[in-house]
Amino acid sequence: MHVIARETTPWNDITVYETGALFGMTGRFRCLKFADEAVQGAIDLRNPGRVVLEYPRAILHLLERNAPDFGRAFMIGHGIGTIPAQYPESAFTVAEIDGRVAAVSREYFGYPWRNVVIGDGRMLLQAEPPASLDAVLIDAFTKDGTPVHLASVECFEAAADRMRGRGLLIVNLTGRARGDRRIASVHAALAMAFRHTAAFFLPASPGRPYGNVLLAGSGRPIAYAPDGMAGFRPFVPEPGYPMRDRR
Repeated sequence: MHVIARETTPWNDITVYETGALFGMTGRFRCLKFADEAVQGAIDLRNPGRVVLEYPRAILHLLERNAPDFGRAFMIGHGIGTIPAQYPESAFTVAEIDGRVAAVSREYFGYPWRNVVIGDGRMLLQAEPPASLDAVLIDAFTKDGTPVHLASVECFEAAADRMRGRGLLIVNLTGRARGDRRIASVHAALAMAFRHTAAFFLPASPGRPYGNVLLAGSGRPIAYAPDGMAGFRPFVPEPGYPMRDRR
């Protein structure tokens, strides 16, 4: 691993590095990671247009199948901007609490757009007009995981209120498909805000000590093609107590 940049902000320990091996793949990769060692984003320097990681490929597939002609989407958590970079600048508003993450994404990963707003994602989402969004994506991590206020009943209800039509919300989490009370709690919260939900799990692999979980909610059944989910498989979350805002 060759470290290119490293800095500490009030929210993150940011490291940009290059490596010749990533999750069993060989090549030349540039990666962003925070304090928890998890890779937050990666580009293939030999093919920069390729979406390297599985979870953004799966999210892009869910968007294409369930909101193919969306006009406006709102994303909380920028990383290197893999998903919004695939669409026109006007299609996304991206909320990122750490201004340095947004700057690093431009400087080291070539993020092309100026549609990132710095601030708390929940507050910025709630400032959006009612019925103005077609999709909401939540991909926000700290060293303690996804903040509670971005995975609660109240957050998901706020997102649902700002969607037009039946909408689509996708949350990227880390955890386990079974025996994970936090995943069960977030899914229960999502089910209180949306009529239909779906859950997908990507098992751990070498260099990744836990799995990725995608939870989706919508006013309509959530469509997907198994071969489009980049290795994610559907599962039924265990019953849980809905996560609520901390009082």
